[in-house]
Amino acid sequence: MSAADSFDYVIVGSGAAGSVLANRLGAQPGVTICVLEAGPPDRNPFIHIPAGFVRTLADPSVTWQFKTEAIPATAGRRIATTQGRTVGGGSSVNGMVYNRGQPADLDSWAQRGNRGWGYADCLPYYRRSENRIGLADDSRGRNAEGIPVTDMDWIHPVSEAFIQGCLGLGIPRARDYNSGDQAGIGYFQRTIRNGRRISAAVAFLRPAIARGNVELRTSARASRLLFEGRRAVGVQYLSGPGEAPREVRARREVIVSAGTVNTARLLQVSGIGPAELLGRIGVEVRHELRGVGSNFRDHYASRFVMRAKPGVETLNELSRGLRLGAQIARWALRRPNILATTPSHVHVFWKSFEGLDQPDLQCVFTPGSYAEGKVYILDDYPGVTCGAWQHRPESTGWVRARSANVFEDPEINPNYLSDPIDVRTHIAGMRLVRRMLGTPELAKYLERETLPGPQVQTDDELLDFAKRNASTTYHLIGTARMGPATDPTAVVDDRLRVHGMEALRVVDASIMPSMPSANTYATTMMIAEKAADFILGREATAEAA
Repeated sequence: MSAADSFDYVIVGSGAAGSVLANRLGAQPGVTICVLEAGPPDRNPFIHIPAGFVRTLADPSVTWQFKTEAIPATAGRRIATTQGRTVGGGSSVNGMVYNRGQPADLDSWAQRGNRGWGYADCLPYYRRSENRIGLADDSRGRNAEGIPVTDMDWIHPVSEAFIQGCLGLGIPRARDYNSGDQAGIGYFQRTIRNGRRISAAVAFLRPAIARGNVELRTSARASRLLFEGRRAVGVQYLSGPGEAPREVRARREVIVSAGTVNTARLLQVSGIGPAELLGRIGVEVRHELRGVGSNFRDHYASRFVMRAKPGVETLNELSRGLRLGAQIARWALRRPNILATTPSHVHVFWKSFEGLDQPDLQCVFTPGSYAEGKVYILDDYPGVTCGAWQHRPESTGWVRARSANVFEDPEINPNYLSDPIDVRTHIAGMRLVRRMLGTPELAKYLERETLPGPQVQTDDELLDFAKRNASTTYHLIGTARMGPATDPTAVVDDRLRVHGMEALRVVDASIMPSMPSANTYATTMMIAEKAADFILGREATAEAA
């Protein structure tokens, strides 16, 4: 093997975590890094135009078109749990929402035996990863080397009416939902600047590559981790089915940042996981860790749609014909426009039942009507969409490799709504959505509910609708859960080192012990910032930001 195929660190995955790690580790003098990305370069123009999200979501050239198993909670449907497969990973194809969640989420991680993972410990790393552009207090970061976080600048009158209606229901206006005080309603903050998506690859990986000590290899699908005894020494990868495998070696560490599904599968096909599963797929057990692939969680969302009254223009009309041309012109001139918005415009963080200390629901509102059974595809009539999901689902499932062939999609079973708490909370969220869409402030804009329709009223009817229509929010976590060695289902320790192995870490959303009360992007970047300090032997300080 040539010296060109040996580096200090090998990072599997160029997504949110991998891009941050490459930047922070690569800032050290003399360090060399190889980043392996299974997908192509991020040259697809729809990646960089925020509204292109709808196109890339269904494009197998830049995404993993994973689907869940057909289960009762989805009425036998296989739901697309699409993940990014291009430079930037999920950050190149996600909804661009920046959402940290509640401090209690992280405090609960620390209480599970994960030292240094409380909110106060993690806040400096949120701040380090962020370049907040707009009003903010000292909980927010203004790091020029962080991801830019901006405010919504395209405001629709129906969105304003929705907000006013919710205020009338007693839901307060949120000052800054990312400050640690989440409850309330307002517009989402997003990772968009000057009308363009700023992915983790743009913000972190490209500057790292420009230093000259980080090499990015695309179309490089990791097929197996390489070991000498218990020590990880490299990665085998393939450029396509039937292609000869190549290897890249790591002198210091191998870091797996492949995402919740692919991280679990890569560990399993490399001999790290439940012995029974490894035997079934014909892989020799390198080290048995029962928790690899388990603890899988996702947010499961139900969405309601209402038709707008004649004459009310929503995204449905603005995205077609001459009106779309006008929006494109505004985008080119960097004026507020529909091409530079997130798929969800307004957030509501609120409670499923009175008396709760903190919100347990996230609701989203968009001044556009999405088609039944089609995620983020606008319908042919004007309207609005409002959805809800439970912040912290109790239901857990699994990700399991079907074979040692990494070109065969794994088995993905989220076990949605298998816990009765989740059922109760989900139904309460649907009832809250209906209340929010039924306010007097919206009545002058909206005509009637089209999905699920007024005939759906009882808990059983609402639950049946959820099973037939609800969908993923693409917030996949937990398959390499962080926890102490005394926990037989933990996969990594509180420094993200794989239990029982050497020179091998997992750094991505798969390590989350439980779901944050938020989209997962911001917390994944925080995890990577924190991991960089672990790897470099630095302790967290107030100056981390």
